[in-house]
Amino acid sequence: MQPALILASSSPFRRALLEKLGLTFLSESPDIDESQHADESAEQLVARLALEKARTVAGNHPNALVIGSDQVACIDGTVLGKPHTEPRAIEQLRAASGRQVRFSTGLCLYNSADNSYQLDVVPFDVHFRTLSDKQIRAYIQREQPLNCAGSFKSEGLGIALFEKLEGDDPNTLIGLPLIRLIAMLEKAGLDVLLPD
Repeated sequence: MQPALILASSSPFRRALLEKLGLTFLSESPDIDESQHADESAEQLVARLALEKARTVAGNHPNALVIGSDQVACIDGTVLGKPHTEPRAIEQLRAASGRQVRFSTGLCLYNSADNSYQLDVVPFDVHFRTLSDKQIRAYIQREQPLNCAGSFKSEGLGIALFEKLEGDDPNTLIGLPLIRLIAMLEKAGLDVLLPD
């Protein structure tokens, strides 16, 4: 029997990305503490959280492939995270203005049948334009990116904030590296081009 495919996330953005593959899947939100540990790098943080999210959801499903993902934005090694408030979003975009921001996305495919998993961290670099306070405030008012790492939505007007994007997969920036996920699924026996 083919294992169920489950996205361990409540993110509508990750769900929309996974839908692009045309696979049947369920979404279930993991309830975990996402706080960064002392002396934990951005890469270590997103890898740990992606694994914890997938493992937590896998515990409820004995024969499933569970996808866990987590993302942080960093400037010079400092994690930005989700702003949650407008003043914090303004502060983040001011800090990013004219700079390069590294997005690290942890991706885990957990097989609950045997508790094995594949885990990777996929980088993506964003070069921000130099932005005025007026532009930053107008952008935040229009898109309300308060639950997005780095305070923007690249799939929307956020593209106007950038000079250049560098990475292997633009989906990574939205929160789910599909190219890497497709390779993981294939290794687990699920070819997205031949799903049946």
